[in-house]
Amino acid sequence: MRNDPVIVEVPAKINLALGVAPLGADNFHELITIFHAVSLFDTVTAKPSSSGITLTIEGEGAKWLPVNDSNLAVKAAKLLAKHHGIEPLVDLHIEKRIPVSGGMAGGSADAAGALIACDRLWETNTSREELESLAAQLGSDVTFSLHGGTALGSGRGQLITSVITTGEYHWVIALAEGGLSTPKVYSEFDRMQAVLRSGPPQIPSQLLLALRAGNSRELGAGLINDLEPAALSLMPSLRTTLDTGRDLGAMGAMVSGSGPTCVFLARNHDDAVNLAASLSGAGVCRSVRIAVGPALTRVLSA
Repeated sequence: MRNDPVIVEVPAKINLALGVAPLGADNFHELITIFHAVSLFDTVTAKPSSSGITLTIEGEGAKWLPVNDSNLAVKAAKLLAKHHGIEPLVDLHIEKRIPVSGGMAGGSADAAGALIACDRLWETNTSREELESLAAQLGSDVTFSLHGGTALGSGRGQLITSVITTGEYHWVIALAEGGLSTPKVYSEFDRMQAVLRSGPPQIPSQLLLALRAGNSRELGAGLINDLEPAALSLMPSLRTTLDTGRDLGAMGAMVSGSGPTCVFLARNHDDAVNLAASLSGAGVCRSVRIAVGPALTRVLSA
C-alpha cells in the first residue's frame, strides 16, 4: 500500500440522447444512450487506513448522503478488495460538486473514483477490463464514469463504445429545488408507456453526425430524453425552467437523465455566462453551473 493519498476527479454526465425500452420480463429497461461527461467534478481522495473503510463527504448535498456501507463508493472499495483477496483498508473523502439525485450520475462518479483511487492506493494494478467489469456490477453509469468523454451506452448502460466527437460544447446546468428518485421516474415512465411510443429505442443519426462535425446547433436540435415526460409529470415546474432557457436563446434544452436537473446548450462560453445569469435572475431554478464537455476522469496525484 502507498503511504501518500491518491486524488481522483470524476466528471458529471449528461445523456445527450436517452432511449428507454418498455419494462422487460426481467424487470429491467434496456437502454441506448449517448453519455457526455462535463466539467463538473466530484473529487475522491483515498488515504491509507489501519482498520477498515471510513468515508467522509463535504460539499453539494453532502448532508443527504450516507457514509456507511450503503454508499456506492464504499461498495466500490469493498468490491475491489474482494476481487483481489485483500482487506479493504482506506479512508475515503469525497468533495461533491455534482448535484445529488440530479440525474447526473454523481453516485456513479464517486464509485468510479473510488475504484481508481483504491486501485492506485493499494497498488493492485487492476486491468482496464477488470475495472470495467467491476464497475458494471456497481451500476449502469459507473463504467462510463471510469473514463468520461463521450460514448454510446447500451444494454443497461454498461456496454460502452466510444463516439467520435470534435470541438467542445458549452452547457448551463440548472439545479432544481429538491430531487427526483430514479426508481419513481422509471415507475412513472412505465405508467405513461401505454400512451407513449413503444418498441426498441433509437439514437437519432442527426445527433451522431452533429458530434462528429462539431455542430452545436444540430446537436442542440437532436437532444432527446425518453424519461423527460415522466420527470415533468412528477415535477411540473421543470417545464417552466426548460421553456425559460429556450426563450433566453439556448440551442437545446432537456431534463438530464431522470432529473430534476435541466441542461442547456449554449453557442459559446460568453453565451453560457449570459444564459446562466438570466436563468438565475428569472428564479426558475435553485442555482446554476457552467460546464464544458467532453470532460475526462483524471488522477491528480498518484
